[in-house]
This record gives sequence, structure tokens and C-alpha cells, in this order.
Amino acid sequence: MAFQKQLPKKSEDLSAWYNAVILQSELADYGPAKGTMIFRPYGYAIWEIIQRHLDADIKRRGVENAYFPMFIPEHLLHKEKEHVQGFSPELAVVTIGGGEKLQEPLVVRPTSETIMYDTFARWVQSWRDLPLQINQWNNVVRWEKRTYLFLRTTEFLWQEGHTVHATHDEALATVHWAMDTYKNLYRDVFALPGYIGRKSDGEKFAGADMTLTYETLMPEGKALQSCTSHDLGQNFAKSFDIQFQSPNGVQQYAWQTSWGLSTRSIGGLIMAHGDDKGLRLPPKLAPVQIVILPVRAEEEIIVACREIAATLQREGFRVKVDDEPGQTIGWKFNKWELRGVPLRIEVGKRELEEGVLTIARRDTGEKVRIRIDDLPRAIGELLGDIQATLLAQADAFLQSSTHEVRTWEEFKTYMNAGRGFLRSYWCGSRDCESQIKEETKATTRCFSGTLAGGTCIRCGKETEEQWYFAQAY
Repeated sequence: MAFQKQLPKKSEDLSAWYNAVILQSELADYGPAKGTMIFRPYGYAIWEIIQRHLDADIKRRGVENAYFPMFIPEHLLHKEKEHVQGFSPELAVVTIGGGEKLQEPLVVRPTSETIMYDTFARWVQSWRDLPLQINQWNNVVRWEKRTYLFLRTTEFLWQEGHTVHATHDEALATVHWAMDTYKNLYRDVFALPGYIGRKSDGEKFAGADMTLTYETLMPEGKALQSCTSHDLGQNFAKSFDIQFQSPNGVQQYAWQTSWGLSTRSIGGLIMAHGDDKGLRLPPKLAPVQIVILPVRAEEEIIVACREIAATLQREGFRVKVDDEPGQTIGWKFNKWELRGVPLRIEVGKRELEEGVLTIARRDTGEKVRIRIDDLPRAIGELLGDIQATLLAQADAFLQSSTHEVRTWEEFKTYMNAGRGFLRSYWCGSRDCESQIKEETKATTRCFSGTLAGGTCIRCGKETEEQWYFAQAY
């Protein structure tokens, strides 16, 4: 019997398709507590690949990994007023430990600024202690009311970078470096293009002077905030008394940054590239880049499959031979198609006699025949082409779904129809921002970088800045 994929059509019911793909491809499962998620090995393997790419970039910058406790004494959150107000609705708080009521409640970290900066105040005394650059790979908890696998869960995994600097210029350079690093990761590894820009004051990180964001677009025309990088100014330094003595002996408050990327990125990957048959994984992120399938369960064929796999593995490719007994070749075709493996190689007696293998691409479905002795070179080229093709498709979708609009009626028409990114002038008023959201469900996603003459899309006031708007997850 063939492997039965019971997937709704992506174009007809994106949400049902998304959940079905995650569960059936064994990326994740639902946890027993509301809003929690279990990473299955296949899904966690993708996160490990993301970690390897990003961790290498972080360390090249001179940032060091560390780990801070997940329990934060409640009084630390109250040291920065905007910060605690921003996170209060999402906090999980421990009030009992060891069967006894705690003298002070402990907050399960929603992010680590407060517990880290309380410590940084002890570590930073002199300009010689700067820059202090720390990264954490950890879990955080935010009590979400509406949860969605990978995209919005009560507990999620991420990295959070935190740096302390002697000057604002140094801090700003780090903010932009982090966002450039994320952009390169998304484009080069995820094959996901997006827009970089400054968040509005109403949408920026609680306690930050400025937030940069990378906004990607999902198939139903909604934006996904894919990562952020924050200029914290001296706000937290003043709240936590992070001061240093300058070379001329003057006490100064430090300048700080924080920046992060989470497992939400995997949700964007699934939505952006998948099709009605399941996942389509970019080769650079695929836990299995090539699956080799023996056409028949004969020893000669299976041995040959393993030899081919060993040759490719020596070249650095991630390869799996599926010689599981009791499953038809059709079953295996469908299973690995659902799991999004970029290349499938079929091996039978005829292929071995001819010395030519049939290779199927997951992204296009195209099949090519390649000589066994030319396999490593050809595989490398095919994987490179698949990576480029997925990026080109996502780029084309982003561009075709971005529209410049100049009237409020035009804005509402686009938002009520196909959604997407709308580039419009906005005066910066929170009243206009709130009215736009109330009437269209669209929010300011980021400043587009364009400064020119125009009028606010909502109130008609003259302004210079064009912003990207979209409905969002």
C-alpha cells in the first residue's frame, strides 16, 4: 500500500495544511500543557543546523556563549518600567517552591535582559571590561493566549545576544551587524527574502530606543516578524546601574544592545516553501539532503546504495539510505516527498548495470539521469540550483505582493483582498497607527528607508517617511 498523505490543499486552507504537514512529516507534536510543543528529532535537527550556521557567525564577532538562570526574582523586572509593562500580560510566575510559598515570586524568563544586566553591573567596572558580548541559546516562556505550532508557543527556543559598549556608535554598529547577520542567514540558508527596517515606537521592543526587524511574507499575505535587533541606549544601564570608569577617570553609563532569533523561523520556513505535497526544504537546512531508495530489497542493490551514500557522505553531503523492509517504493517516495528532502535517488539493477542513476528534485519534480562516477559533482550543482530556485521563487512572491498605495480607499481595498505588504506614507502618529489597525487589521511592520515628500495614508498630513504595512501573525 502506498504512503497516504492526508494533506489539505495549501491554497485552500493554509492553517490546516500547515498543522498537518508539521504533524505528518514528524517535525513536531503537541505538548501535554496548553500551548507547548514537542520538537521531534526531524524538527530539532533543523534547529541544530540553524544553530551551527548562526553560532559560527556570532563567535566570529567575538561574542561568547554563556547561560543564565531561567528563574528571575520578580523585583528585577520592575527595575525598567517600560520593559515590565510590555511583558506583564505574558509572564509565568512561580509562587510555591518545595511545598512552601516563596518570599518573593520568581518569573520564568520571557527574555533575559533583567537577570543578565543585574549581573553585568558587577562585571563591568572599567572601560577595560568593554565591550562585554554575551550570547545565550536557551528557552523562554511567554503565556500566549492563541498558540500556533512553531510560530507562537508558550515555550520556545532561541538565541539572545546582549552586548555592553563604551559608546553609542559601537552599540549601533552591533545592532546593524546583528541584523545584517540575520539577513544573510535568511537569504543564504533559509532562502527567505524580507524587508529590514526600524520598528515604530508603538511596535518596538519594550525598553528599547530603537528596534530593527526582518519582516518576511507568508503565502496568505501576512507578515512574519522573523528576528529583531535592539538599540537599548542607556535605559537598562541606568536602571541596573551599569557604569564604567573611562580612561580619564569619569564614571559613565554604558550603552547596550540585545538581539534574537527563535524557532519561529522554522514556522516561516515551512509556510513559505511548502506545497500541496508537503515540505520543500532548502538544501542548506535539510537534515537529509539526499535520500537513496533501493527499488527492490535485494542485497546487491542495498549494498550498492550504501556504497553510494558513503561516497556522498565523504564529500560532506547529508545522506540517508531508506532500506526499511515492509514498505513499497511508492510508500517511500511519498514519505520523503512529504518530508521535503531536496533530492531522491532511485537505485535498481538496471541503474547499476548502466552506471547511471535517476535523481528527482523535490522543488520542481524534475528527474535527471547522472553517471555514478560523476555523482558528487552533479549533486553539488543540483543542490546549489535548488537553493537558488527556492530563493528566486520567494523573492518573486515578495515583490509581486508588495504594492505602493497613496489613498486610504486603495489601502483598505488591498488589505481586504490579497493582503501583502503595502508601502505608504505615515505621519508617525500613534492615533493614525491605531486607526489603521482597527479598520484593516494591518500594523506598521517597519520603515522602508524611503524619505520623500508625501501625505499620511490615514490623516493626510504631510510627511517624509514611507512605511511597510501588513497584517501579521
